Amino acid sequence: CPPPDSSDSELELSTVRHQPEGLDQLQAQTKFTKKELQSLYRGFKNECPTGLVDEDTFKLIYSQFFPQGDATMYAHFLFNAFDADGNGAIHFEDFVVGLSILLRGTVHEKLKWAFNLYDINKDGYITKEEMLAIMKSIYDMMGRHTYPILREDAPLAHVERFFQKMDRNQDGVVTIDEFLETCQKDENIMRSMQLFENVI
Repeated sequence: CPPPDSSDSELELSTVRHQPEGLDQLQAQTKFTKKELQSLYRGFKNECPTGLVDEDTFKLIYSQFFPQGDATMYAHFLFNAFDADGNGAIHFEDFVVGLSILLRGTVHEKLKWAFNLYDINKDGYITKEEMLAIMKSIYDMMGRHTYPILREDAPLAHVERFFQKMDRNQDGVVTIDEFLETCQKDENIMRSMQLFENVI
């Protein structure tokens, strides 16, 4: 089916003033205090007066943090990971729930979130292609100038290493169980997950 007319959806986004669910409910869902939630909401409303962030706005905000590279692709994947219901917009609730996991979640919760990021088509498996797409987007975002030593094939080598460790039954895809088990056992992967947190 044809994509909806973008000017229509923009109009819709700017006219719908999204009201977040009660702070009490969000406090129960996240690991933030009421005060923290109020302060996050103020910041969110400041950047996004409608209470909703579309993908273009998200890319714009995100690229400011990585002026040395091109963050467009990584921001696209990240947006999809935050947009829990897949409706093309991030509500304050989506944002705060994701942020709570990334900042204060258990290792298990963080890894599940990371798996969801890597599983681009959300079919429950990570393929080499999906992991490569994410890796390339991270390398692009970090910028060639920052890491001039990185060769063109560096993301591919990274993915090959990851897959050798993770794909336990050698069926060419990584399941959530394989992902969780390997990550938690492997010191290096856990370290690179820390690095991954800094990216976010």
